[in-house]
Amino acid sequence: MKVWIFFLLCLAGNAMAAPTEEAVVEELLIAEEPIAEEPEVGANPIQVEIEEFDEAIDIFDEEQAFADNPCLDHHCKKGKVCEVDEDNTPMCVCQDPSACPASEGEYEHVCGTNNVTYESSCHFSATKCALEGTKKGHKLHLDYTGPCKYIDACLDSELSEFPLRMRDWLKNVLVTLYERDVDNDMLTEKQKLRVKKIFENEKRLTAGEHSLDLLAHDFEKNYNMYIFPVHWQFGQLDQHPVDGYLTHSELSPLRAPLIPMEHCTTRFFEECDADNDKYIALEEWSNCFGIKEQDVDKDLIV
Repeated sequence: MKVWIFFLLCLAGNAMAAPTEEAVVEELLIAEEPIAEEPEVGANPIQVEIEEFDEAIDIFDEEQAFADNPCLDHHCKKGKVCEVDEDNTPMCVCQDPSACPASEGEYEHVCGTNNVTYESSCHFSATKCALEGTKKGHKLHLDYTGPCKYIDACLDSELSEFPLRMRDWLKNVLVTLYERDVDNDMLTEKQKLRVKKIFENEKRLTAGEHSLDLLAHDFEKNYNMYIFPVHWQFGQLDQHPVDGYLTHSELSPLRAPLIPMEHCTTRFFEECDADNDKYIALEEWSNCFGIKEQDVDKDLIV
């Protein structure tokens, strides 16, 4: 989850610009130390503390809580909420869109593939759930974040430029994650070892605004630096389920924030699906980014 939060922060800037350092402001709260009261004469100080602590504590019976409300331990997918039937059995039902929290601004709006603006992702998911089992519901997906707007058509010349920026951006995101992962919760140890080689390579093109010619030249000269970032991104998206294929829904966390800024996003991912089976396999994904067939390796998705 933290990786995707970081992704969205990166996307909030320029479309394919490298993430910039942001100052972190920490608020320090200084609390007055309580004045310790003297225990009664002859009393055991430790015993006094224990007795007072026992009086203040409420014992939480976890098993009883789950028995009273089985929904506490029952997960529902987006668009659904948990309810119990007459036998106190938990079940997932479609959420009423009107029960979704009101959005705080346009930045929470999302656009569906039906070109309808929804107040929030919650409203969209609840609406899609209500259409489950219908042709309209099967075709409805989250298109991009923000209100629906006119998206320019992607020309052939522009489409060829898209992977140049995307590859460079993925490499820079990984390098930045490597630099900032002080808590070891953004990258695994295996991922760090691979990114370290990229980070320490003196030939690495540093993040910044680069011409398309320079990006193309760098990909040709430093091709090996781009192999792992492309595989890593595939692994980040292939989650529900982990099966070696990307669905429209799995692509959504990446493509939805990109579309308003990169108008070739939709066409690019559509053409990645070379066999038009509605799934993008690792081989198709790698080919879209210019990775050679002999360099496609499932073991790189670690």
